[in-house]
Amino acid sequence: MLHYQLQGEGPVWVFLHGFLESSSMWDVLPLSKLPITKLFIDLPGHGKSELQDPNPSIHAMAQEVQKVLVHLDILNFIVVGHSMGAYVGLELSQQPGFQKLILLNSNCWSDSEQKKQDRLRVAAIVQKAKYHFIREAIPNLFSNPESHPHFIKDLVKEANEMTPASIAFAALAMRERTDFTSFVNAHPEQFIFIHGKRDRLVSVDELEAKIKGPRIYLLDSGHMAHVEASEELMGIMASVLV
Repeated sequence: MLHYQLQGEGPVWVFLHGFLESSSMWDVLPLSKLPITKLFIDLPGHGKSELQDPNPSIHAMAQEVQKVLVHLDILNFIVVGHSMGAYVGLELSQQPGFQKLILLNSNCWSDSEQKKQDRLRVAAIVQKAKYHFIREAIPNLFSNPESHPHFIKDLVKEANEMTPASIAFAALAMRERTDFTSFVNAHPEQFIFIHGKRDRLVSVDELEAKIKGPRIYLLDSGHMAHVEASEELMGIMASVLV
């Protein structure tokens, strides 16, 4: 079973991290202030969760998360997913008990052909130059990386503990993910987008062009809004409880 931590009391929120991250990414936020039960999960090959199924699939990742939910007898839940974690959350939106998904620095559509080629290159590069890839990729997630040297150092260190197979698995899983755009737009009350105005991975223009109905919050950040705009993010999450 995936590694998880359960904290707090109240309605259950499932926190899913992004690519090259782990559940430790949420430590920067004062989540104890929210009157919720927080379920932090390390996705396959990340953090303390081993990579067991070698077949790359976001759907398979969601099935592993679902096993944790069943194990803990969780019947209703909200998901907060950062980047890749939101892709897993979209798969969970098809499960009984799903209530809402907060997509943090993420999207709900499938990769473009160019992006699919990029995923293939990542899967190949990490086999020979894992540390170089990580060292180059992580600072690019921030709008102003010079302001967060210690955080970047910790992220690089943690990501470097991943195996090349785990990194390639995640990259290829994202490459083949399902497009949920129509479903999301048809159920606007179940989805909230929180995005960085300077996110280099997903442009605001593309997000606003494709999302029709669900609420979009724009923060003054890059791809790491939980670090660069933590106070604003906490305020939005608190509003979901009202």
